[in-house]
Amino acid sequence: MGPPKAVRGISQEAFDELVKENMEDLDMDPTEALQDAIQTLSLQGVDLSGIVKCVPGENSVSDNPLIQSLERLKQLDLNSKDRIGDEDLNEVVGLFDKIIELCGSNGSGNAAIATKNGGVELVCSVCCKIRIRTQSNSALVSSLKTMSLFVHVSLYVMYVLLSLADVQSTETFRKSDGPATVVGILKDGIEDLEILNSGFAVVAASATGNEVVKEAYMELKIDELVLDVLSRQRNASVQSLYDTICVLLTSDDNRVVASQVYGYARRFAKTGIARALAHSLQAGLSSPSLAAASIALKAVAVNDEICVSIAESGGIDALLRCIDDSGEQGNKTVAKTCCSLLCKLAGSDSNKSSIVEKGGLDRLIKLCARFSDDPLVLQEVMSIITVLSLRSPYNASRAMEAGAGDLAIQAMQNFPSILQLQRNSCFMIRNLVVRNPENRQVTKPFCSVMGLRNLSGRQRRTTKAARLPPLMR
Repeated sequence: MGPPKAVRGISQEAFDELVKENMEDLDMDPTEALQDAIQTLSLQGVDLSGIVKCVPGENSVSDNPLIQSLERLKQLDLNSKDRIGDEDLNEVVGLFDKIIELCGSNGSGNAAIATKNGGVELVCSVCCKIRIRTQSNSALVSSLKTMSLFVHVSLYVMYVLLSLADVQSTETFRKSDGPATVVGILKDGIEDLEILNSGFAVVAASATGNEVVKEAYMELKIDELVLDVLSRQRNASVQSLYDTICVLLTSDDNRVVASQVYGYARRFAKTGIARALAHSLQAGLSSPSLAAASIALKAVAVNDEICVSIAESGGIDALLRCIDDSGEQGNKTVAKTCCSLLCKLAGSDSNKSSIVEKGGLDRLIKLCARFSDDPLVLQEVMSIITVLSLRSPYNASRAMEAGAGDLAIQAMQNFPSILQLQRNSCFMIRNLVVRNPENRQVTKPFCSVMGLRNLSGRQRRTTKAARLPPLMR
């Protein structure tokens, strides 16, 4: 996939000049001149995000409350040499809170305006001058929230416009020494949950879609910092920490042909993050971070060796208990995330045997009985059984004994329009019968009940992809 098509931009000065020309050359009134400039530039495909749109004569760019807040913050930054003085901290907090309020409203476009007017560089500079101490923690938290907002909202703009605008924003963050600043703040404030949540939110937002920023964080040994936080904050919930793990281990930069995230995942595991996340699952459904930790652990589990180490750390036992408890408590979110992680771990042959020996198949079928109305849970379970029965006649027989064949038939009957569920059912049946001829007689009702000859076009392609018809003869 090549880089997305760039979108043309325009400076604030050029925009204001166009509005002025409409008034002077075309005798338009101020409001009409502004609307004409916006319409003309939009039709030409010009990106107007970050532009302050004001009616000449009524107000100006300098009257914008966001611009005024940024200008005052710049003044405080310039007046301070190497640190923000105690006498200015309250004002800094107030300015950050006002900026957050202005930029947080949907559709305002203020975050893009702040970014275009040097907001990222400014916040990075101010962060460097705020020391970790009791009276300044609120200022740090506000600054981190502001920084995250600027970068995150710019990400949204990028995906909407399919442009490289956000890469420019995160590159500005990187060139302003943003990664080192944030990591330094996190290390100094490692005991403060609010700083941790805000700081890791900045890491996740700035690393999304930018391989260079990911590399910068890895060079700063953020894996060791993540492990330190997981070790210290075992009973606390730092949601943005798990988001950071997922972002750093996701290949999402379209400019890069070969991402380094696979190597990062191996490094995370070597550091001990996989074991730490596996241990965090032991808390079960009582932990508010269970689903997030499961998703993060799945991102780390990139090869057989890591999957085995997770099992040796008690990961499979913990997951099976969580699956049981999620069924009893009716927690579909936990059920889906735990099943998804279990499917990843089942990719290791030694883990397959362990899951089956621990009664995993019976427990999964029981879960499906509890969530028979949720196709997302059912298709996750079928994915697990598909992996468990791959190249394993014994596991295939055990799955049939547990009721996997009946599960597939009922699911396909009950959810004929859910294509992914239909596919997962077909692939599961294929693995159950391909090396077990005796299972073909048991699953004959699969063909007769579903009427394979009368399937819709989409269902016919699904069963053909799974190569089911020849196997079921």
